[in-house]
Amino acid sequence: MASPLICVLDYGFGNVRSAVRAVEEVGGTAVLTADQATAEGADGLIVPGVGAYAAVMEGLLAVYGDRIIEHRLAGGRAVLGVCVGLQVMFEKGIEHDIETTGLGQWPGTVEKLDAPVVPNMGWARVEAPEESRLFKGIEGERFYFVHSFAAKEFPLAPQATNRIAPPLVTWSEAGTDERPDRFVAAVENGPLSATQFHPEKSGDAGLRLLRNWLATL
Repeated sequence: MASPLICVLDYGFGNVRSAVRAVEEVGGTAVLTADQATAEGADGLIVPGVGAYAAVMEGLLAVYGDRIIEHRLAGGRAVLGVCVGLQVMFEKGIEHDIETTGLGQWPGTVEKLDAPVVPNMGWARVEAPEESRLFKGIEGERFYFVHSFAAKEFPLAPQATNRIAPPLVTWSEAGTDERPDRFVAAVENGPLSATQFHPEKSGDAGLRLLRNWLATL
């Protein structure tokens, strides 16, 4: 069986080389490009993101990333957002009093963490739902986070219907036990998945998560 072709969207932001190496390590064939036809036609698309929300959105729009993502999701083709690649899936982000419109795949706002130390940097456990496919076999593992902003709510109604399965939301916390700040660590929503942490920097657990994602393609 041929390995799945994974496009890592190259729009100027994110740990793109690390993502390419991680995909190849778990058995995928990775291509780093912003070519629209390639990005839309690949078996999976990874949308990395590092930096400011507004700058990432500007970079995405410059390569028609919004159209690429929308076209893939409309056809049921897998997309995985990473770090700010998760954040831009929400309706908007607010950084330094600047509000930026996101891709709007999910309702909600990305805002600054309310924690004693920001950025939230280091290894942390997550709370994944039992039905999660991304976290199968790695439910108790730690993952590597580095971020100052996050979505603290996921207001999309979780009720399932006969045709639509509810989104699966994974949570984590920044701060301390006395002052925890709970935030969205990952979402699984049909063909659209995303993580606030960096799988490509999360050692064996991160590679296992990527293998789990590839298995859904």
